[in-house]
Amino acid sequence: MKIGTGSTFKNQNGAALVVALIMMIVLTLIGLASTFTSTLEMKLSGNKRGSTDAFYAADSGLQATLANLNNFSYTGNSYNVSLDPNPTNAVVKVKLQLGADGTPREDAPRGKGMSATHFEFSHHVVESAGQDQMETTLIRSNCTLEEKVLRLMPTLQGGTL
Repeated sequence: MKIGTGSTFKNQNGAALVVALIMMIVLTLIGLASTFTSTLEMKLSGNKRGSTDAFYAADSGLQATLANLNNFSYTGNSYNVSLDPNPTNAVVKVKLQLGADGTPREDAPRGKGMSATHFEFSHHVVESAGQDQMETTLIRSNCTLEEKVLRLMPTLQGGTL
């Protein structure tokens, strides 16, 4: 009497079906994982695009404001700039930078090699806020940029500039 000579492998009815079902499950899991990964990547790239658009919208308002010297000739401590044209809808505000005593700063900037004896100074802070331009999502990216600006104005010396 021979014991265990392959008697367990003689009845293989349905083994191919079990192997095929296991392979189908594995392939389905791989497909679902790739779908979830690609969906997440699309959301991440959309968020990055939105934040980049908001940054460039704020930067365009800042650059357009700095290009126009009239934006720094105003009375009062702050001024809302109206840009024309303004395709990015940036909101820009120019403020006088105040000293510790609450008055506008008029001191010379620090640095080497600059003679500041015949100039007046006015310190400004330009704040530009931009927003994502795409209206496809409910939540839009926002960005605010600030830049300090110093305006030099020559003073009269003995009746001449």
